[in-house]
Amino acid sequence: MGQASKPRTWLITGVNSGFGKEMTEQLLARGDRVAGTVRGEAALAELKARHGDALWLAQLDLTDMAGIRTVVDRAFAELGRIDVVVSNAGYGLFGAAEETGDEDVQHQMATNLLGPIQLIRAALPHLRAQGGGRILQLSTVGGQAAFPGASLYHAGKWGIEGFVDALSREVAVFGIGCTLVEPGGARTNFRYGGSRLAPRIAAYDASPASHARRMIEEGTSVPPGDPAKMVSRMIDSVDQQPAPLRLALGGDAWTAMRTQLAERLAALDAQKELAFSTDA
Repeated sequence: MGQASKPRTWLITGVNSGFGKEMTEQLLARGDRVAGTVRGEAALAELKARHGDALWLAQLDLTDMAGIRTVVDRAFAELGRIDVVVSNAGYGLFGAAEETGDEDVQHQMATNLLGPIQLIRAALPHLRAQGGGRILQLSTVGGQAAFPGASLYHAGKWGIEGFVDALSREVAVFGIGCTLVEPGGARTNFRYGGSRLAPRIAAYDASPASHARRMIEEGTSVPPGDPAKMVSRMIDSVDQQPAPLRLALGGDAWTAMRTQLAERLAALDAQKELAFSTDA
């Protein structure tokens, strides 16, 4: 799919690294405008100097619920129409559930679940008023498949998947399309630079949860996904009508999700008689 003939304006959270930075660079290069949120604007000083008014920046911490609404309202007020809202910012939290501290659990849920929900809710009145738009929510293969050692990360991603899935049915009547982006491993800084590792409890060395810990500590596994190609497919998806509800990116993502979805469906089918036996 080619670029739309008319330039778009995109609101993207977390544009200082990873998919957010790659998307920002691709969009600016093709002539679109980007409203990006970062923790510190200095990280994008060079990009801002090159693109000027085409790159609008605001500082934002996704755990600041009131701040999210303020930034979103200001972006729409200063830029006018925003065509695509990309909820990208987030991070991984790895380790067994018992290993993870209470504060880390709360911060993970605030950043990966509550913050994105607030971002989307803040954007909805503006999108309705302008007659439509798109929402891209960055999820992960871990939004449909589950792996030991990532239970708290999955909690946030499975939660945001349920939210966006239901939301898509609520807002389609307003011309608002929603897409959950489900990438597999990508060669960004997410795995080895943007993730947190819970303190070790020795008993879990015997658990499959330790596999995730060893992978991150060793830092030698190279993810297969090409970030530039993945971001290009995300951008292309905005031209699809209707919006794809889910966008699987990466052979590892497709394989893992296909395997676990098939297992879940087989388990459900095996319970059909039991399920119907409880009807009146």
